[in-house]
Amino acid sequence: MMATPDHTRRQQVRAEADRPRNRSVIILPNGFTLASLFFGVFAIVAATRSEFDTAGLYVVFGGVCDALDGRVARATGTGSRFGSELDSLVDAITFGLAPAMIMYFAVLNRNGWDWIFSFIFTACAVIRLARFNVEQAGRAKKYFHGLPSPAAGMTLATYYWFSQTSLYNQTVVGDLNWTTGLRGLMMLLAFLMISNVSYPAVPTVGFRKINEILGTLVVIATFIGVLFLRKEFYFPALVCYVLYGLAKTVIFGLLDRRPRGDAPVIDDDDEPLLLAAAGVVDTGSDAIHHRSHRRRRRRRPPGSGEPPRGGSGNFSPPPPPPPIGGQP
Repeated sequence: MMATPDHTRRQQVRAEADRPRNRSVIILPNGFTLASLFFGVFAIVAATRSEFDTAGLYVVFGGVCDALDGRVARATGTGSRFGSELDSLVDAITFGLAPAMIMYFAVLNRNGWDWIFSFIFTACAVIRLARFNVEQAGRAKKYFHGLPSPAAGMTLATYYWFSQTSLYNQTVVGDLNWTTGLRGLMMLLAFLMISNVSYPAVPTVGFRKINEILGTLVVIATFIGVLFLRKEFYFPALVCYVLYGLAKTVIFGLLDRRPRGDAPVIDDDDEPLLLAAAGVVDTGSDAIHHRSHRRRRRRRPPGSGEPPRGGSGNFSPPPPPPPIGGQP
């Protein structure tokens, strides 16, 4: 009996799944995750020693490791449920507890109840990571549901860098009431982590669309800022990222797009439809109807009552062929 192509394909997939993988390839993404944990714990130790400059640097190093572990896992095909859970547990320390401890030792009042701000920020980071495991863990994504914990953590961790620059000390920025403002910033970041505000992931690089061009400019500006203006760049750039997602969600919310359950407020496929509904762009009602119909369309089996393509609904079968040799 000859095996069908589908059966052969299933056997090949099963054989590839059963094939032992290179252990070093499996350990590599989890190694980046544990490196992020190392830098997170080191940041807490540095903060207790009042080495806030070094502590912020360790949190940024943890962010680099966190950005690499998932990409390495997807590139090598070694992603697993274990890796996703480990990544979230590590992020709770590196981007939840460590930045909160930096703020506690550097800014907050140690003799009063200011430690409650550190608790709330850490608790919201843990809740955000638990929701992330349920909704989005283990796959590539274009939008995050809520502010990512690495962005929130690095925003707090890099404030001390910014406070040591001339842009802070020699301008009106330094005259602001940062002692009270940072408490409000911690609460804002904590709320955004557990909210339904949508934040873009890594920008798409290219030159074909406006979004790709803007993404390319953002990546180039990020590299320049990191290389030449590290202390002046990180904190303002991260604050702009926080405000960008919040402002974009508010604007789309005013266009009557509300979050439904755990769905993001903004989705790539929804943006043209929302812009067309607001009158910003004119895509034509037929195109919008065709796009929405294409999502819902499913292939139907023969004989389900659907007329064939190119014909009408009143379909009649062809007449029978004439008898052969004059036989009735």
